[in-house]
Amino acid sequence: MHRLIKLVLFIGLCIGCSAAAWANSYSDTIKAFSAAGESGKYFNMSYGYAVFPTVGKGGLFYVGGGYGAGKVFVDAKHVGNSTVTQLSLGPQIGGQAFSQIIFFQHEQAFNDFTSGNFEFSAQASAVVITAGVSAEANTGGGTSAGISGGRNDAVTASGGYRKGMATFTIATGGLMFEAALGGQKFSYTQL
Repeated sequence: MHRLIKLVLFIGLCIGCSAAAWANSYSDTIKAFSAAGESGKYFNMSYGYAVFPTVGKGGLFYVGGGYGAGKVFVDAKHVGNSTVTQLSLGPQIGGQAFSQIIFFQHEQAFNDFTSGNFEFSAQASAVVITAGVSAEANTGGGTSAGISGGRNDAVTASGGYRKGMATFTIATGGLMFEAALGGQKFSYTQL
């Protein structure tokens, strides 16, 4: 089982690395979210945000995993670095890459995220709004769906903040079929 988990994480990293050409810089990713409908409005009304240009994830049989590296900003100033890891259990196969941004409504939400090891579990209350060709359940108990022709013309829909955070994703590549339950865990290192 330990080898299977390593294999799945390796697949996720490979997908993430191969998608790096799609999201090769933080400024490109921020521009994409700024131009993607509702997510663009959050830049002006948020305390700060964490941006992950490429998160790669992969799944094989009943185990999946993913990884991405990001930066955290307050008032458009880089204040720290973050990583995201994912583990999911349930039927799944394939791999995909996506860009992700998490907006912090206020200082308390920022403090919660940067406290060390923050986690979005299946029961967490963060809105996940997807842009790209996909549909998914959000961590707040609802569902969302979105469709776009690609990263440069992604469109997002408003879902608002949940417990001070709003999360948007843009699919950048890959294909993955899953009916899995999982969560994301974030680490933070202050500059």
